[in-house]
Amino acid sequence: MTNSVNRTQAVIENNTQTELATGLLEDHARIAPKFFYDGLGSVLFEAICQLPEYYLTRTEHQILQRNLAEMAHGIVAGSTLIDLGAGNCAKAAGLFPHLHPEQYVPIDISEAHLTEAVQRLQQRFPHIEMTPLGMDFSGRWSLPALVRNNRRLFFYPGSSIGNFDPQAALEFLKNIHAECDSEGGILIGVDLVKDSAVLNSAYDDDLGVTAAFNLNVLRHVNQILGTDFDIRQWRHVAFFNADKSRIEMHLEATINLDVRWGNQRRHFIAGERIHTENSYKYTTARILELLEGAGFHKPRYWTDESGWFAVIHAQAR
Repeated sequence: MTNSVNRTQAVIENNTQTELATGLLEDHARIAPKFFYDGLGSVLFEAICQLPEYYLTRTEHQILQRNLAEMAHGIVAGSTLIDLGAGNCAKAAGLFPHLHPEQYVPIDISEAHLTEAVQRLQQRFPHIEMTPLGMDFSGRWSLPALVRNNRRLFFYPGSSIGNFDPQAALEFLKNIHAECDSEGGILIGVDLVKDSAVLNSAYDDDLGVTAAFNLNVLRHVNQILGTDFDIRQWRHVAFFNADKSRIEMHLEATINLDVRWGNQRRHFIAGERIHTENSYKYTTARILELLEGAGFHKPRYWTDESGWFAVIHAQAR
């Protein structure tokens, strides 16, 4: 069994290294946003969520707090609550008093950070079965047998759906729908289109926390791939691309430089960028269309007074 686990881990590590190397060698270099979330990256993202410019977390929280009782009326009690991108598990924990899940399944790519969060949470809610999964769900995925297959409610907050381009978002939602049972569904947070100044400020804060979060991905790539990125040679760039209705985050070389790993090398000229994240912003009509296209039914949605953010519940059948 140990040899099998070691072989599986080796395959995962090799695939990860291949994915990173391929992205760095493309004409327009890229690093997938899932690589933000090592231990330090996860902590930095929690700090971002506390910033005054980053309205997403507090606005979503306010919507949930004001409307959770109403939301719960359409959700079968005793659910299997599956928390995608759980982080510190705080958002899902706020649902427990209303949804009364029998099993809580937090999923996050940063396994060590997740394990610590679940250990703390288990002390507060010892009656709930908790099954943390360290997993990359950015591609095709399925849940293991230890996750109950009845009344599965997928919780996907924070507008993380925006990290996928629209077609990939549709395929991701189809994947979620395929994992639902007849009483299952999805509860999802979605950032809505708004003034570009508000959006730009949210992703380029005055304290530079988002910049540190973005730059930290280079340190993480150094650990995984053995690259020799020097973060002092790079700067954070973020802006709203109105034509594509998305925030883009990049890392821009401040000088001409070479990055090396193994027998590979990539030359960057000053001003050249590595694309690290997209965050698509939706209208309510467009996100409801995506949910319907993925097979979900009877959507209900709630927004804040300014119409900046939406939380949507839809049933699988």
